[in-house]
Amino acid sequence: MKHRSGNFTVIALVILTVIVWLVFPPINHGTENFARAYAGEVLGSIIIVLMSCSLFLSTRPRWAEPFFGGLDKMYLTHRRTSTGAFLLMFVHLLTVPITTVGLRLGNYLAMISFLGIVAIVLPTLAPHIPFLNRLTQSTYEGWKKLHRFIGIFFITGFIHSLTIKGLDAFIAINWVQFFFIIGTASYLYTEVFGKFFRKYVPYTVEAVNHPNGSTTEVVLRAKKDPIQKHRAGQFLFVRFPKEKLLDESHPFTISSASHEDVLRLTIKAGGDFTRHLFSSLQAGMDAVIEGAYGMFDHKTGGQKQIWVAGGIGVTPFLSFIRSLDGNLAQDVDFYYTVRHREEAVFVEEIESAAKQNPRLKVYIRFSSAEGSLTAEEIIKNAGGNINGHHIYMCGPLPMVQAFEKKFLEANVPAANIHYEEFNFR
Repeated sequence: MKHRSGNFTVIALVILTVIVWLVFPPINHGTENFARAYAGEVLGSIIIVLMSCSLFLSTRPRWAEPFFGGLDKMYLTHRRTSTGAFLLMFVHLLTVPITTVGLRLGNYLAMISFLGIVAIVLPTLAPHIPFLNRLTQSTYEGWKKLHRFIGIFFITGFIHSLTIKGLDAFIAINWVQFFFIIGTASYLYTEVFGKFFRKYVPYTVEAVNHPNGSTTEVVLRAKKDPIQKHRAGQFLFVRFPKEKLLDESHPFTISSASHEDVLRLTIKAGGDFTRHLFSSLQAGMDAVIEGAYGMFDHKTGGQKQIWVAGGIGVTPFLSFIRSLDGNLAQDVDFYYTVRHREEAVFVEEIESAAKQNPRLKVYIRFSSAEGSLTAEEIIKNAGGNINGHHIYMCGPLPMVQAFEKKFLEANVPAANIHYEEFNFR
């Protein structure tokens, strides 16, 4: 339950905000449309609380990971709180009494805040809406540049609430101000002051390898003190400050062993950033690392495990395998599936590890020639019953979701199914 307590805390804060408004209601001095104004204040307060939580999670506090199940799950909560606040803004707008006569500064600030947040949040839906897709050019970089302004409109929205004629509710308003301070401080930390407090570690690109025609292996060595010792399966954020198009922090799974004195990242050329990295990154370039993050760790699982890697989703499993010492403590069936043979990376190394670790069984699938890997095949190879297995998956989201559905239907407990959420948007 610990890994869910962070989400429960967010829900509890929203409920507590409503309770504060109910226990300490505003005084009705004959205000016109009092009930609507009261409901609007409550909705506005919930929006502030949700956005404050979202901005706080954007600071990536490593200490909070266990309460959410890892940074990737924290980003899911970040996205859900942002979406919740975004939808409630429309309800708030329809609830509060609005007059078209004598508009004040607060009204204009409300319009600016509302339109600004809408302009930032809507492109998040870009992959599903062609028009919005063109707006951000379907890139993570385009979305992230827009996203940096969200805190400005959060602050503008709160100032709006102070500059309009509000209700007399001293305790409730001060409760909300506390969250405004947290949200503002979080935003300033992320965008302005974080570089002075967050641990950014300088590295050098020691080598750049291309195991196939679309993948880059980046070998990084610390200039002085390395990042804290990482666990196999974790990921980090990296940018290359001397190269303009690569000076943007991106998350990548560490594919090196936890005991190596270098960091290895295995990156497939997909978006603009990774394609430019494939063609332009060179040994000797500077790198800046933040991390490591994540709780994708097979050592916390049971004695019987199934690993499923799709495409470049093999990276955490490379780290798992490279961290073995020939004495694997679990029985593992490892499935690595790619469409074409030339897309596979480090196959010989994986097969060699299987020879050194008798409890590791490796199944490599080239789907264009052999057909797609199925959950039924995995279950059959495991003896027909996998409800006692722990399953670790990494790969394209549709693949992971499809396998998860099949494994749940095969009575695998949801708590036994583990995967990283790299859909940070």
